[in-house]
Amino acid sequence: MQTILSMKPMLAVLTSLLAVPLILATGDKRPNLREFWSVLAGVIKFSIVISMAPLIFSGHTIEYTLISFYEGIDIKFRVDALGLIFATISSFLWIVTTFYSIGYMRSGKEHAQTRFYTCFAISLSATVGVAFSANLITLFVFYEILSLATVPLVGHKETPEAQEGAKKYFLYLLTLSKTLLLSGIIIIYIVAGTTDFQSHGLLQHMQGTPLLFGAFFLFLFGFAKAAIMPVHNWLPSAMVAPTPVSALLHAVAVVKVGVFSILRVVFHIYGIGMMGNLHLGITTAYIVSFTIIMGSVIALSKDNLKARLAYSTISQLSYVILGAVLLTPAGMAGGIVHIANHAFSKITLFFCAGSLYTAAHKTEISQLTNIGKKMPWTMTAFFIASLSMIGVPPAAGFVSKWYLALGSIEAHQIPILMVLLASTILNAAYFLPITYKAFFQKEVLSTHFLPDLQEGDHHHEEIKENPMVVIPLVLTAIISLIIGIFPVYFLTLAQEVIR
Repeated sequence: MQTILSMKPMLAVLTSLLAVPLILATGDKRPNLREFWSVLAGVIKFSIVISMAPLIFSGHTIEYTLISFYEGIDIKFRVDALGLIFATISSFLWIVTTFYSIGYMRSGKEHAQTRFYTCFAISLSATVGVAFSANLITLFVFYEILSLATVPLVGHKETPEAQEGAKKYFLYLLTLSKTLLLSGIIIIYIVAGTTDFQSHGLLQHMQGTPLLFGAFFLFLFGFAKAAIMPVHNWLPSAMVAPTPVSALLHAVAVVKVGVFSILRVVFHIYGIGMMGNLHLGITTAYIVSFTIIMGSVIALSKDNLKARLAYSTISQLSYVILGAVLLTPAGMAGGIVHIANHAFSKITLFFCAGSLYTAAHKTEISQLTNIGKKMPWTMTAFFIASLSMIGVPPAAGFVSKWYLALGSIEAHQIPILMVLLASTILNAAYFLPITYKAFFQKEVLSTHFLPDLQEGDHHHEEIKENPMVVIPLVLTAIISLIIGIFPVYFLTLAQEVIR
């Protein structure tokens, strides 16, 4: 395996940052040009990321050191298979989400749109920075930038509820990372003299100690963006944000940065050998299994659509970590691939929630009776994405769950296999009734519903889907099917990670 020196990783990170002054300069006076810069930066970023794929598929890595502060402490970029998976997903979905945001923000006449697109650009720059980090120091810096850039997005509506959600988001993510994460990073630096990611684990040749055992949990809970219980409460609170932000938080950037960072620690700091020696794999598997089941149980109780999707996200994120800590080839491949499969499926679901809000002003599942006949594109896309979340072939989620099930069998962990089966049943229980209600349940008119019927925005007859909102969600739904039928790109990269 050859290491190639190139500025491409840094350019991929900088692209959306360079768009920020252009977005600010054009502002609200020239919205078309402002949004053009967002789309152009997204296309350039994605092109740079994809241009590195042939080298990574050939088994090479790409590195670039930006600045060295001290021996073993530097800001450095490294592109490998795991980073490429995450950067491919986030850079592509940024383009799609930008188009969706244009339709959503304009149709809702949202305020502070320039601030929205500015913070959006900084967030995606930080996300790719995390994807291409070569060590824990660089990852920590971009992780913090992402936290700060997304706080204004969470509190975008500036209502008391939005401000409270942004405050909780800030306290959870900034406080936990500054205490737990910094403590973990310091321990690794003291033990190893560096925090650089290595293919088979920085600590692979070191002796397992109680200190290293404890340090792992500083990372597991310090990366609170992964929303492992009990550090998950920030995520449902962040649902006060506009739907494009929810899509960014739950599918593209924030939560994926959390699970991706934990995978970096598992694979490239501790390594499979150290994880096994310290029995960290099985311990973590049972911790995240609790999150998988409880997230699904709570989701089942929610009538608000975005709240149900939020708890679904909490549950589904832990699949990624579960696969990694099973420490078997199939399990690890399933966990890694689920980063992509969940991203495309969950962003579709949030896009659909936004479409329902912009076209019909509906936010509760109980309000969706017969809505599928007036919004067929939205609800069909929702159905396809929900099949992926459940794990029904040929949707993308089936590939993830198949490999996770194989991994649990390889690890001789039948209880984990039972967790996967139970969570799949729960997934079906909280997703399928939504589609049934939208397409098949008869609308019952009674005096109970008269207040709704007096408001024009609740008349099904007046509901029309917004093409600028619908086209992106149909595209992501189709892609979630395609990567389920042809999972080669992400599976090949996953195999390269665990090779």
